[in-house]
Amino acid sequence: MTGLTELSVRDAATALAAGDITSRALAQAYLDRIAAIDGDVNAYITVTAETALAQADESDARAARLGPLDGVPIALKDNIDVAGVTTTNGMGPRNHPVPATDAPVVARLRAAGAVLLGKLNMHEGALGATTDNAHHGRAQNPWARGVTPGGSSGGSGAAVAARLCAAALGTDTMGSVRLPAAYCGVAGLKPTFGLVSTRGVAPLSWRLDHVGPLCRTVADLGLMLDAMAGHDPDSMESVAAPDAGGYAAEAPHNLTDVRVGVIANFDTVEISADVLHGFQAALARLESMGAREQRLTLPDYDPSLARRAGLLVSEAEAAVFHEPDLADHPAAFSDTFRSMLAYGRDVKGDRLVKAERTVQHAGFALRRAFDEVDVIAAPTTPQTAFPFDQPVPANQADLTAPANFAGCPAVSLPCGVSESGLPLGLQLIGPPFSERYLLGLAMAFEAACGYHLPPLPAAGF
Repeated sequence: MTGLTELSVRDAATALAAGDITSRALAQAYLDRIAAIDGDVNAYITVTAETALAQADESDARAARLGPLDGVPIALKDNIDVAGVTTTNGMGPRNHPVPATDAPVVARLRAAGAVLLGKLNMHEGALGATTDNAHHGRAQNPWARGVTPGGSSGGSGAAVAARLCAAALGTDTMGSVRLPAAYCGVAGLKPTFGLVSTRGVAPLSWRLDHVGPLCRTVADLGLMLDAMAGHDPDSMESVAAPDAGGYAAEAPHNLTDVRVGVIANFDTVEISADVLHGFQAALARLESMGAREQRLTLPDYDPSLARRAGLLVSEAEAAVFHEPDLADHPAAFSDTFRSMLAYGRDVKGDRLVKAERTVQHAGFALRRAFDEVDVIAAPTTPQTAFPFDQPVPANQADLTAPANFAGCPAVSLPCGVSESGLPLGLQLIGPPFSERYLLGLAMAFEAACGYHLPPLPAAGF
């Protein structure tokens, strides 16, 4: 059998159900790998080895499996509450009480039998896209030492790519699940706004935050979403899906007459030649499967302007959330994070209102586009992962933010490797609550592309 930490969620579930492996053996294999290489990757902030093995033993002792996630080891971004484990939110010590209860999304995963290995590194306060963390250190991209895994869910992308967990949760405000997925060569899903509860998750922006899974395959994303999704009556942001469940359905055999929209407004974004070449190859692959490309122009939409508006809204909302901590525990904040919060706190009301309207308009324009097409395709990121010692590209979220503004589901999946040897990501966006259809299309592309996460390059990992 393939090494235990090489198994996808689906393959691990099959092996567990057949009795070919035990959950304890699977969890121990991941814990051994964490002990061996996470000192280099730095994906974890906290490893909960003892409780993970206890959960694995409980899974092995059950007379009947709870479902495909039962006994499968996963990990969580460290802005998501887990009972009995400190939530750092990627920040320094704040003397916060340890959560007494799980976030609802964690409770749902526990109910599905998932084994929790620990909490993952992230960009401080989720306000950034490099996971160059002043308090917990840099999370390294497993493809190349000294290169960002993306952010803010960088530890989640790195952990999945480095086989330090079978799947991980991240949060996505303007692309923070999909950016690490693309940079690390894995799959990531931002669900429809409100489909997965964000209660018990430290907020960045209440109106833009989403919780989503990162996995090695698109099918695994569906298995995770089946467990994660569900209405939370105690959350103002939660919504009830019209047709919940079944997100891991099989891919269609072909994409005949599927209308694939390509947003002309994205032509204004500076996209690197290797990313553009990879995207054009992905479009050609979709067309070979029967899809029809259709160019779209979103009225009065400027990707850069909208992304800056979304950042301003996020900074203002984050300033409100962090205000008590800033007063009581200033040392928990880096200078950079503190200055960003101060900027959001001090923004004039009229400018904030204009930013809100820009975000709303961008979201409305994207939703309207689905009157003309079935799915929208774009590169996930304008560039491949970059070294920490290079300037951070300001436009990283230009292509991902619109799905947050619209509340639409969006998946990033690998579509190859650049000439420089770094992963390329294809992003597919669908209308609200189209996860089943969207993941089916992504699975079909994944199968046709034939891309599988290769062994990690020899970079000391």
